[in-house]
Amino acid sequence: MFISQSHTIFRQKATGLTLLLVFLLGFTINRDYLCSDHPFTTPTIYHSSAPSTLHSAMAKMTFDGHLSFDHVENAAKDFGNRYHLMPSAVLHPKSVSDISNIIRYIFDLGLTSELTIAARGHGHSLQGQSQAYQGVVIDMESLRVPEMSFHMGEHPFVEVSAGELWINILHESLKRGLAPKSWTDYLHLTVGGTLSNAGISGQAFRHGPQIDNVYQLQVVTGRGQMVTCSEEENTDLFHAVLGGLGQFGIITKASIALEPAPRMVKWIRALYSDFSMFTNDQEHLISSANTFDYIEGFVIINRTGLLNNWRSSFNPKDPVQASQFTSEGRILFCLEVAKYFTAEEADHIDQDVDNLLSGLNYVGSTLFLSEVTYVDFLDRVHVSEIKLREKGLWEVPHPWLNLLVPRSSIHEFAQEVFGNIVKETSHGPVLIYPVDKSRWKNRTSLVTPKEDVFYLVAFLSSAIPSSTGKDGLESILTRNDRILDFCARPHLGIKQYLPHYSTTEEWRAHFGTQWDVFSMRKLSYDPLAMLAPGQRIFRRSHAF
Repeated sequence: MFISQSHTIFRQKATGLTLLLVFLLGFTINRDYLCSDHPFTTPTIYHSSAPSTLHSAMAKMTFDGHLSFDHVENAAKDFGNRYHLMPSAVLHPKSVSDISNIIRYIFDLGLTSELTIAARGHGHSLQGQSQAYQGVVIDMESLRVPEMSFHMGEHPFVEVSAGELWINILHESLKRGLAPKSWTDYLHLTVGGTLSNAGISGQAFRHGPQIDNVYQLQVVTGRGQMVTCSEEENTDLFHAVLGGLGQFGIITKASIALEPAPRMVKWIRALYSDFSMFTNDQEHLISSANTFDYIEGFVIINRTGLLNNWRSSFNPKDPVQASQFTSEGRILFCLEVAKYFTAEEADHIDQDVDNLLSGLNYVGSTLFLSEVTYVDFLDRVHVSEIKLREKGLWEVPHPWLNLLVPRSSIHEFAQEVFGNIVKETSHGPVLIYPVDKSRWKNRTSLVTPKEDVFYLVAFLSSAIPSSTGKDGLESILTRNDRILDFCARPHLGIKQYLPHYSTTEEWRAHFGTQWDVFSMRKLSYDPLAMLAPGQRIFRRSHAF
């Protein structure tokens, strides 16, 4: 009798909870944006309305840092320089509690508010992903507590604020003879920013992306809860946040894996005129046990004077033959590799490099070599930034396009894109290099092609302001659309990296079989869809 009554009561409670959950799901995340093909229409520039009564209430909150309603223009900018979405306020936190309190305050307002929250690191997003129109932007670079804490031992790591820049971590860890294992090509980015995407560079074939080299995170969820998570504790949130595009919580602290740091780098470039030889050599190098420490590549389109430009930083192996090489307008492919070494390895590093190069099929006269410090190699892009800033060419529109192309599709992709769509000029570097995800962690939110080996292909274009020619923004965007139209062919299996879509249907297609898990995690950790509105995946609930 007791068992029967208990079972009946349990069924009644379960039914009630189910109905309540269905009701809440129907109102918390707008169903039009979960189940329809409704587009996100976004003007280039939005301006905030006058502060409301709600803003006045927020102004009365106390923080260790401060909440600003004035001079918020910088939070409406990013590296892409195409979207400028003005927030209502910017929080400059000095503690994690500041972030937790502002999120909890807005969460407690429930459906009576449409305020959203975006975490902004160094503002290197491309299409407004770190912005929040009429919402609150959290300036993560203000959060520098606790100071970097280094933990030595068999598995050394550094505990850092998510607002810390990778370049600062590099300098501090080198003082202890250590360095993170995996990098991005540009180091003036925040930890939280790259971990919310992936963090892929030329070391990823060996160590995986940066999200694979994290031991523990502190996260503030969309409910305002501070949660510590790792592979052993709160594992679902840990995997959700890594590569999660900021949808499930704001990373506030991370423990980053370290390894013994090298001192110097042999930095090498060589050219290929045959795409098959180029990709075969790249795939050979990433699959070899004894190989380089960094493997990338790029496409050279209509750059006849390239080798002469290299001479300022590189020395040709054969100066005479290098001076006689001409590209004759061909599309060429550059293999870029690096071998790290310590002072103890200096005596045999040249022979080691020669052995690694001996089996490759590059054009012999185009081999260029350089020897630089480890810091100079990793921070190489910053040198270009300084030069571009001096010329006023840094803060221009950057309509970048980043793709992940399966190995089985890379030749068809190259034939159409490099042979037809992008054949005159690229208006910026075009990176192309393979990785093998069979050694990567596979439970994060990062979306990749189904095949283990795939290529990162990045069109890093810069548009000339006010230009109506081929170097103008509209022309480059039209070219990008042509590339994306080609990539949409189902048999190619291509995915976007740093993705941007305007409809839920496109996001569903992007996530594929991961969509159900992704959307349910959203309901669990950010049920009001307050976080990262600039990604345009979910819309904040309407008031009712």
